[in-house]
Amino acid sequence: MSPRHPWMPPSPCGDHCLTTGEPTVHFVRRVLRFAAASLMVLTALAAVPGLLVLRGRARDRLVRLVFGGVLRSFGVRLVVHGGAELAAAPARGALVVTNHISWLDIVAVNAVRPMRALAKREIASWPVLGLLVAKAGTIFLDRERLSTLPSTMDQLAGALRGGSLVNVTPEATTWCGRASGRFTTAAFQAAIDGGVPVRPIALRYRLADGRETTWPAFIGPESLIDSLRRVARLRGLVLEVFVCPEIAPGRAVDRRELAGLAEAAVSAALGTVQIPAQRRRKVTVQVDAVAPRPTRVTPAPR
Repeated sequence: MSPRHPWMPPSPCGDHCLTTGEPTVHFVRRVLRFAAASLMVLTALAAVPGLLVLRGRARDRLVRLVFGGVLRSFGVRLVVHGGAELAAAPARGALVVTNHISWLDIVAVNAVRPMRALAKREIASWPVLGLLVAKAGTIFLDRERLSTLPSTMDQLAGALRGGSLVNVTPEATTWCGRASGRFTTAAFQAAIDGGVPVRPIALRYRLADGRETTWPAFIGPESLIDSLRRVARLRGLVLEVFVCPEIAPGRAVDRRELAGLAEAAVSAALGTVQIPAQRRRKVTVQVDAVAPRPTRVTPAPR
């Protein structure tokens, strides 16, 4: 998407990035998918009082159930590579950073391990979903007012210091998946200030036959509804989650190096994602740390 201000990172991705010849489901199946997704959202709304009361593993199970249900309702199969310790570990502060492709990204991350998020302020005004996101403890960033960034990063650092896992998309805008953007550095300063590790997670979308697809990408001038419709049409969508080793506090000398390490880890895990040459960081990557075999696979939706 094109930025509204010069300081916001631009993405060249748009409709021209969409892959062709994708398998689709018939109209009735699309309607059923939207109906199932609507039911899951209503279930989530009904569960809000429970989310406010439940704590620990009971709350996490409920959140994973809801987000996993959203994926299944759209016919998405979730494949998780590594990360068993992330799902099972007790709560402790960490900055969880991912590449940014689709609105499905945060759904997948929370299906693996429920956590708070740093999100653009506009999401708070979305019907229904805005309420759910706010109740989940999301920290909202006003991208149109750069003057608010320091206070937002202070809030983020406080949440991390207090033991929260917080998901951030440091590319700051969505890309198609075949290309990716540089990781901005502000959130990494919050991790340094909070004294917490950084956990990179790489996301990739493909079809059941292994072909890469860009259809789930939320790119260009399209609306959320347009993106939802395209995902609902797609047959055999697989969302791969690569949980990379965490980057311990103190490993990087500053936020720029820390962002570079996280960006390199995500790129290494994905392998095929190309960062534009003019934006590529000069970071040495140990490629033998690429993601292990899948440890969890959700059943393929019918």
